[in-house]
Amino acid sequence: MPHSVPHSAFRKLVVANWKMHGSLAFNQALVEGYLQGLQALPQTDVVVCVPYPYLAQMQSLLSGSRVAWGAQNLAKYEQGAYTGEVSADMLRDFGVQYVIIGHSERSTAYCESDENIAEKFMMAKRHGLTPILCVGETLLEREAGVMERVVGKQLETIIRLFGGGAFTEAIISYEPIWAIGTGLAATAEQAVSMHQFIRDTVASADQAAAATLKILYGGSVNPQNAVQLLNQKEIDGALVGRCSLDVEQFIKICQASPV
Repeated sequence: MPHSVPHSAFRKLVVANWKMHGSLAFNQALVEGYLQGLQALPQTDVVVCVPYPYLAQMQSLLSGSRVAWGAQNLAKYEQGAYTGEVSADMLRDFGVQYVIIGHSERSTAYCESDENIAEKFMMAKRHGLTPILCVGETLLEREAGVMERVVGKQLETIIRLFGGGAFTEAIISYEPIWAIGTGLAATAEQAVSMHQFIRDTVASADQAAAATLKILYGGSVNPQNAVQLLNQKEIDGALVGRCSLDVEQFIKICQASPV
């Protein structure tokens, strides 16, 4: 397998994942804070992924701004008798451009298989949405030294079912499960090593796709560790959970992006 496959030079991308937080009033204040703080940061691209009920509000608040909005999940079906599911076309009705796929908080709680996540990934692609595919290992898997095997299996399911070209202009977020919400982030060395492995794995199936693929880091990203993480050329941005709910902390993370 090739090592350190070169990729296009990207502007850093910071994605806010609000998870199951928010209210109309809170959201408006938060977004207004984002927009004000980002005025001095033209070098950073920003996406806000919110719970379904607030997509219309994001469309209203962010249309015409430099901040894009996204959803936190979607159905693997086009339409049908799937109570509680939300389709890709429904997301597009609200101007959604991005959608998080396979976040461990969902895949663990709802027992999503790699195949199920792969189908959601391709559903997003078919409908012109940019999937943000979350991959990562548990602490036990890292301590056992099988983290690359675990992450590789997640990627290879998509490659096996849909080919390496499926990753063209997609986004992968490396989120070690042991770091999510724990306050314990991966070191820059750990993150860079896994980012290189991810790009190399995709390149082994499709080099052109690997060159367009953005790979973010997620898992307890904060203003302190963002400085080191975002200054690594192998890390194309960050998926931010808890700190995205605080304007000051989120803007500081965006400031960590190199000019």
